[in-house]
Amino acid sequence: MTEKELEELRSRALKELEEVRDLRALEEVRVRYLGRKGLVTAVVKGIKDLPPEARRVIGRRANELKNELEDLIRRRREELLRAAEDQAPGVDLTLPGRPYELGKLHPVTQILQEICEIFLRLGFDIARGPEVETDYYNFEALNIPPDHPARDMQDTFYLENGLLLRTHTSPIQIRTMLSRQPPLRIIAPGKVYRCDSDVRHTPMFHQVEGLLVDREVSFAHLKGLLTYFAREIFGPRTRVRFRPSYFPFTEPSAEMDIQCVICRGRGCRLCGDTGWLEILGAGMVHPHVFQAVGYDPEEWRGLAFGLGVERITMLRFGIDDIRLFYENHLYFLEQF
Repeated sequence: MTEKELEELRSRALKELEEVRDLRALEEVRVRYLGRKGLVTAVVKGIKDLPPEARRVIGRRANELKNELEDLIRRRREELLRAAEDQAPGVDLTLPGRPYELGKLHPVTQILQEICEIFLRLGFDIARGPEVETDYYNFEALNIPPDHPARDMQDTFYLENGLLLRTHTSPIQIRTMLSRQPPLRIIAPGKVYRCDSDVRHTPMFHQVEGLLVDREVSFAHLKGLLTYFAREIFGPRTRVRFRPSYFPFTEPSAEMDIQCVICRGRGCRLCGDTGWLEILGAGMVHPHVFQAVGYDPEEWRGLAFGLGVERITMLRFGIDDIRLFYENHLYFLEQF
């Protein structure tokens, strides 16, 4: 590359810049001369291969040309942008603005957040875990061996390689106990999956399970904790009752009912004329569960509970079909 050839390159570039009429053409000129494989870029890269006597002169002229073209392209871009603004149609400030509708939290999300806030105030931590689980965490560590009839209570989505979609958030309790030493108190909110679908059930729903482990924990603590929770969610006058039940991972086990939110105990279609509605299951942690995670059941005692967020939401708002939560009808969702 000689000085004469460099001057010819400069003249050709300046001429093309004068003929540019829009931003796209300007970008093409920039790439042609200053891009990674541009003509001027190639000259700058080739300076090192020139003889020593030409390297200084050509190097200085090439860098001057590069800086000159960058400055001209920048100014030409500003001119084209100003011209485009001048040609744009005017804005009529008298026209009304376009309204933007504010989004709303889904009712299930609202109740899930409220549930978590209640237990956070009581000193519980939130624990998380995977939705794809192993048989061990989902069943065996919870005192549900392969031939246990309790597995029939949970219609499970099985995957390949022995994996499954968790049927409850109890595996989070196992993972937490394996990673932490007592005392501890956690809640485990999250999605769970079961092969079930009707007006009261969906294949995917939300649960919040709780676990409290300490040396001096009794069933009385469990009743007091859940009674407080029910009255925070449904109102201070809410009546509750506990019925004996069975869960393989707790002993003793119980289900908690609240007085029907519709008929206030008189009996109606929602409560099956009993005046009561079941809202959660609970119990004292089974010693076999403690043994599975390495806790000494002679030293530690625990209480556990699990509730369905959709069920709580249905009772809170008087909804009789769980499928409404997932059909995405705005006329329904905007009520909340």
